[in-house]
Amino acid sequence: MSWLENVVRPKIRTFLSAKRDTPENLWHKCKNCGEMVFHRDLAENLQVCPNCDHHGRIGAKERLDSLFDGGTWQKIDNPEVPADPLKFRDQRKYTDRLKEARTKTGEQDAVTIALGQLGGREATVLVQDFAFMGGSLGMAAGESIVKGAELAIERRTPFIIFAAAGGARMQEGILSLMQMPRSTVAVQMVREAGLPYIVVMTDPTTGGVTASYAMLGDVHIAEPGALIGFAGPRVIEQTIREKLPEGFQRAEYLLDHGMVDMVVKRGDMRDTLIRLTSLLMVEGPAAAATAAPQIAAPAASGAGTPPAPATGA
Repeated sequence: MSWLENVVRPKIRTFLSAKRDTPENLWHKCKNCGEMVFHRDLAENLQVCPNCDHHGRIGAKERLDSLFDGGTWQKIDNPEVPADPLKFRDQRKYTDRLKEARTKTGEQDAVTIALGQLGGREATVLVQDFAFMGGSLGMAAGESIVKGAELAIERRTPFIIFAAAGGARMQEGILSLMQMPRSTVAVQMVREAGLPYIVVMTDPTTGGVTASYAMLGDVHIAEPGALIGFAGPRVIEQTIREKLPEGFQRAEYLLDHGMVDMVVKRGDMRDTLIRLTSLLMVEGPAAAATAAPQIAAPAASGAGTPPAPATGA
């Protein structure tokens, strides 16, 4: 036995021999340049690498805090939908996957609805979080887009969406695919009300999201290096059996080919959106009288009819 075990009193012995655990997430390795960045520096820089300007993925709350005036905004509740309309199960139950995603992100689904001041002007902003099941478009996300559009029309605000998704949510089958036309109708409602609809495409924006509301904006903005497209580059290469150009489907490539209007760094996003909404907002007595129509929700087989989307906060 050592002197520590023989001589030192138990309480002191416990103190001296206790392991001091060091958190493993103090440093972050940049996926682009490989440099190690201290986690606080990365958070203060909105998950943008200070060495190479690589834009990492960011949570909904972090994004909204950096966007609205004073970091103050109101969260609007997501509409309620059937949790598991198809009783889907693969390796795990769909309900278990939902619980895990909600615990991980702190959100009810992939889309967060927020209302706040943007440069002194009220704005309705939706943020899609890739951390929630790949930002997949399901019934809850579709209902949230409809509710956000109706809220923007009711309060006469710009409608802004930060898109990030891997496509439709396979666990909801055809009910997920039906959210594409429903969200398209919601965007048309905003357009007919004479309000600006701005899309910010982040990494990645793919699948059914790109095929619907992500490409219907009055202005399309992309973050640097964001992957934007319907099918992924690997799938396209295997289909056409040709080598794709360098940077294919990245934000800068799409800007050069007219698919997006501008590529804006995350730190400049707030000022850019303030300028755009100031230019695009048209006030008038006729516009104020516009009412928000309702979009019927699809019926889920064996689960009844989901409730109609609510209007307002």
